[in-house]
Amino acid sequence: MEKVGIICEYNPFHNGHIYHLKKIKELFPDSLIILVMSGNYTMRGEISLLNKWDKTNIALKYGVSLVVELPCFYATNSADTFSEGAINILNKLQCDYVVFGSECNDINLLSTLAHTQIENPLYDKLVNKYMQEGHNYPTSMAKALQDLCGKTINTPNDLLGLSYIKQIILQKAKIIPYSILRTNDYHETKIKKEITSATSIREAIKMKQDIKKNVPKETLASIITDDYQDNLFKLLKYQCLNNFNNLSSYLDVDEGLDNLIRKNILKATNYDDLINKMKTKRYTYNRLNRMFIHILLNIQKNDVKKRKEINYLRVLGFDKLGREYLKKIKKECPIPIITKYSDINDDNLTFELHTAFIYHMIINNPNLNITELKSIPKRKED
Repeated sequence: MEKVGIICEYNPFHNGHIYHLKKIKELFPDSLIILVMSGNYTMRGEISLLNKWDKTNIALKYGVSLVVELPCFYATNSADTFSEGAINILNKLQCDYVVFGSECNDINLLSTLAHTQIENPLYDKLVNKYMQEGHNYPTSMAKALQDLCGKTINTPNDLLGLSYIKQIILQKAKIIPYSILRTNDYHETKIKKEITSATSIREAIKMKQDIKKNVPKETLASIITDDYQDNLFKLLKYQCLNNFNNLSSYLDVDEGLDNLIRKNILKATNYDDLINKMKTKRYTYNRLNRMFIHILLNIQKNDVKKRKEINYLRVLGFDKLGREYLKKIKKECPIPIITKYSDINDDNLTFELHTAFIYHMIINNPNLNITELKSIPKRKED
């Protein structure tokens, strides 16, 4: 039986994700689908519009057999770090493939670019050169690859796929990358058809628009509809003021950004206002979002080595096929596979619980805190 890995945030789970899972079933009809999933926070530094338990149950309903949580440190980081954690987990679970959406749908091109990033000594020098000229990291990376290969990519799924392949090479993982052509524009901010980008769905939710044609009923029933931005801003503001003279200790607070935070944190009227006051050509919306999430969750630069350690795999859910595979892989996996906080004593696991409680404070649903301490949800067998 082939083990097919996918890496997703499901923020929120929508029709495009259903299409992705159906295509995997067509390509690998007798496979076990293993999902490595971001929990309550995302790579864009945003709050997930579905809590991780609802996302898990929805994923199981639509064909995933095993859901494993991507630790918060990796989930809230840049593409390279995000991919490092996710590929590490899939490799430990002995996945044969990783399947991802792609705008170019050209694995050979992505592999060539990944080898260039790793093996060409000029690559890092060119990236640094363009960043010193004031470009952000994704733009600098694209320009460096264009200079060296005459080819470039600048679309989000291709960039993420490139990071997956690079990590497969670096980790010497026995995983074969496989792409599925993306059917919509990631950057579209308005809904145009039933399969649309998560960005456009999030924007529609923000504007109180109807999304029932774009997401399954399970998403519609579980999605956060209340405005949580005020809670987020108050908690972040408290954290910034409480650590006013030590902001530079937090991950992603580069030189000068600490002064910008101190300058604007009291002037800003809400979270969006704070971001807009600080946004520049070099510091993108996503970059600043990640920085503020790291401040909120108390992820400091000195914590990086510790937080990058993957000492356990935390299972969030499984079906019958997933349960059978867990029994087998637990004997072969080099680290413990756990289902609840009480299974092991680990500082990073305690940190995950800390981040979960903060999430539920933000979305103002304290009842979900109890879920964090319980066993995992199991899908009812048909």
